[in-house]
Amino acid sequence: METEQQRQATGAKSNPDERFTERLILASTSPRRAEILRLVGWPFDKSALAIDESRQPGEEPVAYVERLAFEKADAVTAQHPSRLILGADTVVLVDDDLLGKPTDEDDARRMLRQLSGRWHEVITGVALIRSGAGDGARCVAHEQTRVRFASMTADEIDWYVGTGEPMDKAGAYAIQGNAARFIEEIKGDYLNIVGLPVRLVYRMLQSQNRLR
Repeated sequence: METEQQRQATGAKSNPDERFTERLILASTSPRRAEILRLVGWPFDKSALAIDESRQPGEEPVAYVERLAFEKADAVTAQHPSRLILGADTVVLVDDDLLGKPTDEDDARRMLRQLSGRWHEVITGVALIRSGAGDGARCVAHEQTRVRFASMTADEIDWYVGTGEPMDKAGAYAIQGNAARFIEEIKGDYLNIVGLPVRLVYRMLQSQNRLR
């Protein structure tokens, strides 16, 4: 393999991802998160187990998504010894109301009416665990992005729900899909809204690498 000194001598640029060639374990069934990892070129395998996603009484939104991200990653540690496991969970917060995935089409319509013409927050908790390495190799953080929806008519909401797209999405919308036409403004990380804040994960990978 070419050394850093050889690259400098030839003027070649080093790849900041060279230290992260180990395959991650993505503890999520989300196709969006998998697609984001493919997009940025990070190798991974998928392994996910169902956990209880109930919110605890009085649990703050950030604490909630960070806990779920950690529990999703922690749930598969026994199956993948000495592997680096990535867990994530995303919620939408409007006022003090947390919106997860809609239970049915009526619930999706309710969520979209609540978001229509307003700002809301998208919060993603992220956890990285190196299985079997102790508490020092566990890192949990979150990213928060503000999104403003355009006002949606009842016909627009019915049309969008009819596409089926909202049904497995936090807040009942996919910004990378048909919902893009209803987004007026974003403040923060776009990929966080899709489901995985890449810049945050990159910083966490750097931190994990220093612990190895």
